[in-house]
Amino acid sequence: MTRRRFRVLVARCVWSVVAATPSIACADEPTAARSLADIARETAARAVERVWHDTQDVAQFALGLLGVEYRWGGETPERGLDCSGLVRYVFQQVTGVTLPRTARELSRVGSSVQLSDLQVGDLVFFNTRRLAFSHVGLYLGDSRFIHAPARGREVEISTLASGYWQKQFNGARRLVGVLPAMIPEVLAAPAPVSALAGAGGEEAAAQP
Repeated sequence: MTRRRFRVLVARCVWSVVAATPSIACADEPTAARSLADIARETAARAVERVWHDTQDVAQFALGLLGVEYRWGGETPERGLDCSGLVRYVFQQVTGVTLPRTARELSRVGSSVQLSDLQVGDLVFFNTRRLAFSHVGLYLGDSRFIHAPARGREVEISTLASGYWQKQFNGARRLVGVLPAMIPEVLAAPAPVSALAGAGGEEAAAQP
């Protein structure tokens, strides 16, 4: 689902709530406004939950970025992507939610997941620069993950079964259940990707 379709879905949901809400006397307007805002926020959250329910959407969208050139600090396919830029771009486009910019910041979102419990759409982290959570990828299932590895490389699929990635594995996070709470002020659109360019990025050490 594209971000535009997501916004249309949320807008329709909120409009249905507004249309179904009976008129209230002017004296009660402050209370009514707060109640309507709460209802709108809850409706938007439910819309995100429906979008996020199928994690295959996230994985499939990410696969469409295979071959995109790595670029440190890159946040769009046109200009290149780094590891956290890839994850951030995918979630922006599929869910409409803007995630934190760096791998370390992403490692604080969601809930911790054991290696044996990984599911499609989970974030997997690695220590590739002698620094915890310095690289991130998106889990695809069957021990595979997609990521933007390093300078001179492209977005690719790697496997956790590899000795290198097993050694560098730093943990995983699941975003199911937290995305609705990250909707910026009910229906506010995510900040344009270009506006955040240069915010920083991570680079994995080249795999031996």
